[in-house]
Amino acid sequence: MPKIKDKYDVIIIGAGPSGYASAVKCGQLGLKTLCIDNLQNIPDKNSLRAAFANVGHAGMIALLESAKLYDALVDGINSHGIYAENVSLNLPQMMQRKEKILDEISQDITKIFAAYKVDFINSKAKLIDSKIIELNSAAYSAKRKIKAEHIILATESSPISLSCAPVDNEFIFDSTAALNLNEVPKRLAILGAGVIGLELAGIWNRLGAETILLEAQETFLGLLDHQISRQAYQIFTDQGLELRLGTRVISTKIMHKKVLVEYQDCDGTHAIRVDKLIIASGRKPNSENLSAPEANLLLDENGYVHVNENCRTNLPSVYAIGDLTLLGPMLAHKGMAEGVFVAEQIAGIRSSPINYDIIPNVIYTEPEIAWVGQTEQALKSKGNAITVGVLPLSVNQRAKSVDKTNGMVKIISSANSDAVLGIHIIGSHASELIAGAVLAMEFSASSEDLARTIHSHPSFTEAIREASLAMKNKGLFLHPKDS
Repeated sequence: MPKIKDKYDVIIIGAGPSGYASAVKCGQLGLKTLCIDNLQNIPDKNSLRAAFANVGHAGMIALLESAKLYDALVDGINSHGIYAENVSLNLPQMMQRKEKILDEISQDITKIFAAYKVDFINSKAKLIDSKIIELNSAAYSAKRKIKAEHIILATESSPISLSCAPVDNEFIFDSTAALNLNEVPKRLAILGAGVIGLELAGIWNRLGAETILLEAQETFLGLLDHQISRQAYQIFTDQGLELRLGTRVISTKIMHKKVLVEYQDCDGTHAIRVDKLIIASGRKPNSENLSAPEANLLLDENGYVHVNENCRTNLPSVYAIGDLTLLGPMLAHKGMAEGVFVAEQIAGIRSSPINYDIIPNVIYTEPEIAWVGQTEQALKSKGNAITVGVLPLSVNQRAKSVDKTNGMVKIISSANSDAVLGIHIIGSHASELIAGAVLAMEFSASSEDLARTIHSHPSFTEAIREASLAMKNKGLFLHPKDS
C-alpha cells in the first residue's frame, strides 16, 4: 500500500481514460495529485490495469485484429495466391495475447504516474464535501478522510443491466465479460446493434459464431449519416451478421445449457435458442455512492452529474468529466480531452473550451466507420443549403491493392460558404483517416482547401481529397457519371 498524504492539490476519483489523463496532466503541471479507483478481483491491487485498459478499447481491438487474421487465413487470401490448410483456432492463446497487451498498457501507465509523482491507491472513495473525500479500504482499520483543494470525479460508466436478461457471465454476459469467453459459441445473440454490439459481433462472427443481433430501433445506426448506415447494413449482412431490427426482448431462460430468448417485433412474438447471449444495450454513469447525501452533489434522474461548459459541478472546486456527464458523447478521447482541460483550469492556465461539435466518433468494425460533424439528413432538416461529394473506395488504388474496397468517403459542405460541415467514412483505416478530417474542421477548412491538399499516392487518405473534388465532378479517379 503506497503512503497516502493527508492533503493534496488535486484528488481524482477514477483511473479510467479521463481520470488517467487528468492525473498525468496535473502531475506535469506540478500539482500534488492522488488518483483513486476501486479495482475488484485484481491480483495486484495497486495495478491500474482494470481501470484503464479494460474500460478502453485496447482489449477489444486486440481480439478483433486476431479474429480478422483468422478469418483471412480461413477464407480470405486465396486471391493473393496464398493457400492455408488445416487452420486451427487456439482461443486461450488469443486471449493470452490480449491480456499481455493490457498488462503492457498498465505497466506503461504505472511508470508515467511514477514519473510525474502521481500517487495511486485502490480503494472505494466518496465525496464528503467540496474539499474532502472519504477512503474506505481494507488497508485501513477505519474510514479515512483526505483533503484536496480540487476534486475531479471521473468514475466513467458501466454496462446497463436489464431485468429481462439478468447477467450471470456463464450464459448471459455483459459487454465487458463478452471479451473473455472461454470458447466460441456455435450460436450467439447480441442484444443491441449499436456501437458496442457491432464491435463484439465482428469478433465472434469472424471466429465462427453464427451471430444474431436484436436491435430495438427500427432504423439501423439511425444517428449516422443514412448513406453510410445503409452501406454498413449491406456490408455487415454480407459478412454473415443477422440483423433483426425493431425487436423488444421480453424474457430469457436458461434451459438445457442454452439461452432461450423471447422477443417481440411487428410480426408478433418469437423465440430463439442460442449458446450465449451478450447484453450490449448501452452504458450508465458510475455515480451511485459517489457522493454522500450531505455533499449535495447535483445529479439528474439518470445519474449524470450536472456540470457547466467548464466541467464544473454545483460544488465549488469539484469537477466531473468523461462518461459521468452529458457534455458530448460517451467516448474515451472526449473524456481524456476534458481531463486535460480541467487540469489546466486548476493550474490557472487559460485554454480554449472543448469543441464538442468536432469530436470524432469511431465504430471499430471491419470495415471501420468514423465520422465528425453533421449528417446530410440533419442539415437538410434544418434547411441548410449543402453540397455533397462521395468517393467510393472501389476506385481508390490503395484500397484495390489491399482488397479493401468496401466503403466510401462522404464530405458535406455549405453551399454558400463552402465550409466543411461533416465528413463521414466507412472503410478500412477509417479511424485513422478521420483525424485529418477533424483537424480540417477544427481550423474551419473549406472543401476547396481539402481538394487542394496534396496526399501521398496511392493512399487511403487521398480519398478525402477525391471526395472533395467529387463535389464539382472533378475527381481524378471517379468517372463523371458516377459523381
